[in-house]
Amino acid sequence: MSYIQTISIWAVPVLFAITMHEVAHGWVASKLGDHTAKMMGRITLNPVKHIDPVGTILIPALTVFTFGFVFGWAKPVPINFNALNSPKKDMILVALAGPFANILMSIGWLLVIIIATMINSKGLLLMAGAGIFVNLLLAIFNLLPVPPLDGGRVISALLPSDLSYKYDKLESYGLFILVALIFFGVFQTIILPITQFILNIFSSLSGINLIQAISLLF
Repeated sequence: MSYIQTISIWAVPVLFAITMHEVAHGWVASKLGDHTAKMMGRITLNPVKHIDPVGTILIPALTVFTFGFVFGWAKPVPINFNALNSPKKDMILVALAGPFANILMSIGWLLVIIIATMINSKGLLLMAGAGIFVNLLLAIFNLLPVPPLDGGRVISALLPSDLSYKYDKLESYGLFILVALIFFGVFQTIILPITQFILNIFSSLSGINLIQAISLLF
């Protein structure tokens, strides 16, 4: 498959996945007392509002040439955790909202892949497979315990205040840590095995060999 074909198949699922991920953060935050994202117009499905030069442009370009699939993230929505009704507890809910949205979207794409199989539409099958795969990747990736990822937010909220303060200081090095993790094999050793495990569960539930279906993308 050419790079142009690869990008055309992955573009819609990736943009939709990263957009909904950030919208979920902002929406849950607004329900829990922080309206910062809402006031800044970030609770929107317009992907332009969520584009991040590194996560939406550079990383997808690197992953498509390195791994053969498109992966990335959007510009984080602004969250004022001190404005939340219960900062520590609500921080966890806001952080988990993004990965939860991606899990829901992967289930939605699962329904699409079932329909694509029934109507024998290869193009829709490939896009749905990409949708399942990228949403699972994004959910698992964001649960890594590295600030400023969602998993890092959860860890920060669970730690005592003094340790949480020290842990949050890692955020200034977060981008460098993430890029290093990507190039030192975090996808192959952690994220992809977990993704494959979940795909096996989805395959059992749907009666479709999703790993085989997604392998058509590569």
